[in-house]
Amino acid sequence: MSNARAQPYQVKKITAVAKGTDVLVREYVLGAGESIPWHHHSEVTDYCYCLEGKVLIETRAPAARHELTPGKSAAVTPPIAHHVSNPSGDPCRFLLIQGVGTYDFVGEG
Repeated sequence: MSNARAQPYQVKKITAVAKGTDVLVREYVLGAGESIPWHHHSEVTDYCYCLEGKVLIETRAPAARHELTPGKSAAVTPPIAHHVSNPSGDPCRFLLIQGVGTYDFVGEG
């Protein structure tokens, strides 16, 4: 599959792996210093699986910080605001499974 729908941010690479009516699976590559801005989802849970490098997931209410290395994972349930970034100077790669429900991206500013 090719890239998923356009996002309100830019990162090195997003590849759609699977897309259904209530589940979206994508592989992300973030370059050094790249991030996915603060946002939340109304229905879907984000399941993040680190494949390469380091992935940092930060949340608000409750405040938490998860630094994932290959083989590690974390989940963020709706409507928790979160931010995903690459904290290192090397690219990171992760699988993001979003579901079950209708996907949305609600910016948090």
